[in-house]
Amino acid sequence: MESEKKPLYRKWWPWFSIIILVFIIFGSLGGWSNDAAGLLLKKERVEIPSHYVEDSPISSPKSSDNKASKKSSSSAVKTSSSVPASSVSAKSTSSTVPADYRSALIKARQYATVMSMSKQGIYEQLTAKFVEGFSAQAAQYAINNLTGIDWNKNALTKAREYQNTMAMSPSAIHDQLTSAAGERFTQQEADYAIAHLNDK
Repeated sequence: MESEKKPLYRKWWPWFSIIILVFIIFGSLGGWSNDAAGLLLKKERVEIPSHYVEDSPISSPKSSDNKASKKSSSSAVKTSSSVPASSVSAKSTSSTVPADYRSALIKARQYATVMSMSKQGIYEQLTAKFVEGFSAQAAQYAINNLTGIDWNKNALTKAREYQNTMAMSPSAIHDQLTSAAGERFTQQEADYAIAHLNDK
């Protein structure tokens, strides 16, 4: 038996020839650009500008970082060695003093310079439970380190306050200056105040 001939539309080669012919005609009319055709055949090569590579931090050598760190560390050693030993010892000494001791000293100086109080009166004020409430050790530290105070002048200032505001006699002022319930100045300080009470 003779094999049946396949219809033309069932054969593959006529369709393939038609497709090739369409591509050739369409390409000759300018439907395909060279760039588009090139993209189908190969990938476009992307070049990185040279200045991006030069500015990149990755390209910086590690040796320069090591040199910079060594240089900074050596300069730090030179700086620390150039600090005078006296300033270092002074800082270490101040840092060893407890904070409440330093606060007591500040308060003591305020009482001495602003209110013209006596040394013993300041101590009592610092250790009073319902006033400053410092410990006896902190108060004693403040009194021992309270320098530059003229206690005779403080006694004279207090004596004149009693004379001007309360019109007290010199004898009564002297007793008030030395009284345990009063100002607590020493006998010598009270004597100085009475002796100079009316000085101009």
